[in-house]
Amino acid sequence: MSDRPHKTPRDGAREEVGYGKPPLHSRFKLGQSGNPRGRPKGTKNLKTDLAEELAERVQVTENGRLLKISKQRLMLKALTTKAIKGDANAAKIVLNLIAQTIGLSQQDEAKTVLGEEDEAILSDWLAHASGGRRE
Repeated sequence: MSDRPHKTPRDGAREEVGYGKPPLHSRFKLGQSGNPRGRPKGTKNLKTDLAEELAERVQVTENGRLLKISKQRLMLKALTTKAIKGDANAAKIVLNLIAQTIGLSQQDEAKTVLGEEDEAILSDWLAHASGGRRE
C-alpha cells in the first residue's frame, strides 16, 4: 500500500491512508460487529461448564443411607479418603487445597517454621504413610 493520500468517496476531500489508517471503504461500519458470526449469545465457556458439572448432584450410599451430594463433594470425599489411607499424592493435593482455602501462599509456607513436636508428628506420619521407608 502506498503512503499517498486517498480520495474519500463521500465528500471528495483527500484523506491520509497508511499504518493504522485504512481506506474508508474497508473500515468497520458504525454499529456493526467486527465478528458478526462470532460466539452465539448464551454459549457457555469451559469455566461455566466445569462449575455446572461439579455442582450436579448424584445419589450415593454412605453408611447405609442414600444421600444426594454434588460431584465436587464426592471428589473431595474420595480424595480425602485416599489421603487418610496413606496416598502421598492425594495428601499433597488435599493439603494444597487447604492452604489455598485459608489463603496461604507458597511464600507463606516457606516462612512457616514447625516446632519440634510438629516435626516429630509429621515425620512419624510420613514414615507410616510410606510403609516404614524413609525417603
